[in-house]
Amino acid sequence: MTQAHPGTALITGASSGIGAVYAERLARRGYDLILVARNRDKLDLLAERLGNETGRKIQKIVADLGDRNALALIETTLKEDANINLLVNNAGVGTHKSLLDSDVDAMTKMIELNVTALTRLTYAAAPQFVARGTGAIINIASIAAITPELLNGVYGGSKAFVLALSQSLHHELAGKGIRVQAVLPGATATEFWAIGGLPLENLPKEIVMSASDMVDAALRGFDLGELVTIPSLHAIDAWDQLEASRGALAAQFSHNTPAPRYAVGQ
Repeated sequence: MTQAHPGTALITGASSGIGAVYAERLARRGYDLILVARNRDKLDLLAERLGNETGRKIQKIVADLGDRNALALIETTLKEDANINLLVNNAGVGTHKSLLDSDVDAMTKMIELNVTALTRLTYAAAPQFVARGTGAIINIASIAAITPELLNGVYGGSKAFVLALSQSLHHELAGKGIRVQAVLPGATATEFWAIGGLPLENLPKEIVMSASDMVDAALRGFDLGELVTIPSLHAIDAWDQLEASRGALAAQFSHNTPAPRYAVGQ
């Protein structure tokens, strides 16, 4: 049984993996959906199944967010559809190749999807949410946002941007009734690994979480009001301590004189 209708959620990268699980979970929570993805066949199958199972209104938009014209269409949808009150920025791409082994054009395309597209969609949605005094943005980042040494540096950098943007948005918009959440999955059982060049079978099973468990944990974090949700982190005190230390450092970052260790002659 679905809950009372909470609004409409637009989900990018919705045809498979994490995005498809978000679509199912949100539909069962009562949301109507606008599903955005490149794969028409998978999108059609998912939309038909969720419509039949939940009775929710499911709209499909086949779009490659790396294409500026397609991206503009989704921006327009976010600006003009007043029913949308939840944006899930899930579309993204990654790689496991080192910087020196990676093609710079491929890295540029990664930035365009992971950073530019996410930013433009956020800019399209946020003013509408603020004007209505309600809405939420869920940004799917990665643990690579805080451990960039683990994977490709451009990928880690792109996800660090997503985390920083989410924290800044929360600072700016929380007082205007807008919820922001950054989700930092660890290794998750999706096509991400094979597409990026490292088949899932090569990873230790004890570090890989199912997409269903990851999304369920992320939505529980959303319900709890978390700004940053790290589903696989058991020792949450360690994250709280890191954030507290970062906050304490912030007051020390700007002075009118260099630190003594940089004094001439030292």
